[in-house]
Amino acid sequence: MCGIAGLMTVNSAPDEGMLDRLADALAHRGPDGRGRHVDGNVGLVQNRLSIIDLEGGRQPITATDGCAIVANGEVYNYLELKSDMPGQAFATGSDCEPPLHLYRHQGLGFARSLRGMYAIAIHDPARRQLVLSRDPFGIKPLYLVETQPGLAFASEPQALVAAGAVKPEINPKARAELLQMQFTTGLDTIFKGIRRLAPGETVLVEDGCIQDSRRLTALPAGGPEPGDLDALLDQLDEVLTESVDLHQRSDVPYGMFLSGGIDSSAVLAMMARLNPRGVLAFTAGFSGTKAHDERDHARELARITGARHVEVDFTESDFWSLLPRVAACMDDPAADYACLPTFKLAQEARKQVKVILSGEGGDELFGGYGRYRHAMRPWPFTKPMRRGGTFDGLGVLRDGVDDGWRDGIKAAERTEAPSGRSALQRAQAVDCADWLPNDLLTKADRCLMANGIEGRVPFLDPVVAAFAFRLPDHLKVHKGLGKWLLRKWLETALPAARPFDKKRGFTVPVGEWIARSPQIGALVANQPGINEICRPGTVEALFRDGSKETGFACWTLLFYALWHRRHVLGKMPEGDVFSDLSDQV
Repeated sequence: MCGIAGLMTVNSAPDEGMLDRLADALAHRGPDGRGRHVDGNVGLVQNRLSIIDLEGGRQPITATDGCAIVANGEVYNYLELKSDMPGQAFATGSDCEPPLHLYRHQGLGFARSLRGMYAIAIHDPARRQLVLSRDPFGIKPLYLVETQPGLAFASEPQALVAAGAVKPEINPKARAELLQMQFTTGLDTIFKGIRRLAPGETVLVEDGCIQDSRRLTALPAGGPEPGDLDALLDQLDEVLTESVDLHQRSDVPYGMFLSGGIDSSAVLAMMARLNPRGVLAFTAGFSGTKAHDERDHARELARITGARHVEVDFTESDFWSLLPRVAACMDDPAADYACLPTFKLAQEARKQVKVILSGEGGDELFGGYGRYRHAMRPWPFTKPMRRGGTFDGLGVLRDGVDDGWRDGIKAAERTEAPSGRSALQRAQAVDCADWLPNDLLTKADRCLMANGIEGRVPFLDPVVAAFAFRLPDHLKVHKGLGKWLLRKWLETALPAARPFDKKRGFTVPVGEWIARSPQIGALVANQPGINEICRPGTVEALFRDGSKETGFACWTLLFYALWHRRHVLGKMPEGDVFSDLSDQV
């Protein structure tokens, strides 16, 4: 796990100062070492968080023909890939070296063989080409800027801004999406001129210009396939065993985030089976609030499986003190309040481990969300995936600020609706296209990497996806319950998880905490980023309202105010929310 960045110019040597600034801005992603490759018109930098081959796996890794690779992520099947190349000499024990040799022998199709999470840059000096590639689910990020001098890329957009590759100007369309549905869609980011490498995309760059692009899809083609329940349960056990086993490959200590829900309970059950010495599990809770606290249930599961359990209390004080730092690390913003406990869990986990497994992706692949049940209803009772926005009917946003906020989702709905897919599959595919990579996985990547932790997601594995996505609809949603087959498996694997209990969504009591300090509304209203988007006088009134219905809108404005201060105005967080927002710009 690392931070990578680089430049390819049109016809000159890369700017060494810009490479320095890129590496400095990504230092938090790789505290264990720094590497650089400069050859001709290409410069690559990497900050390393060492996980596999601690001593020998430094990057860049260079082949005998001069091809060089820097990578962020883990290629879990690296041992199998090595065994499939018996005549190839390997200079390291790193999981990131096999992709280099695959590229040398297979060209741009090399990523088809990779099983893992990755953002990869390969320089091929003989062909004067730069190749960039990202894993099909978009677990690991990569961002591009195409300018007159050439192309720059980095693991985080803030590094491209810090390096001077682009100015931090707002993309209004992406901002509208962020405000109305907490994340942004498609390739364009909230910064003008910075775009994402799409999940599964591999691009070929020559003389600083993209010449070719191809994509690997995360989800298999075709509709649901019939299957026998007992046989499918056996197959589920096999694919989960293999995936979790692969995701535990590490030369450093690892643990897991345990919420007590279906997905993390399944990961715990499998890790406990594969780790006779016990699992280290971390659980967050919210003392003194109305939010459902999962620690009691998680504690019991840990006891039954023999896991060591670390409970992390996220308090109102944590909310006000940590939020500026959390907003600062979420440079590609998602106003997802789960970033708060994720950040603190990562802080605590880093004291004992460098790798964390979690249950992200279980809902998307096995059909867990309530909105999937709505999508399955026959016309005219079906409902769009995201009908209303956070600020609909509140009269807070200025005219035109939220124009077109559903356009990206509509585009995904058209793209992810090929013939043969069921309504449930189409809804799942839409979530996998944008919600998953641009909210859930971005949140996890930034909050963990800000604390020097690698996050792994065994559900988001190509073999698991190939199995789960084409399950019969009734084995995903059955009798009003999502993830039915996964629940059925967990009923045997870990019955104490009570898998057929009604799902309780994960909630962070941000609205409750904000309502206790309504004076924060005046500070939020005074921020330049908020003045640009909100009608005069409406923000203070919204925060004074204090109702459950307006709580998420208040949270969104508070998050955006802090995000805008850091990433547009360039103000580094130096205190808690109150002191930061009181500081005049």
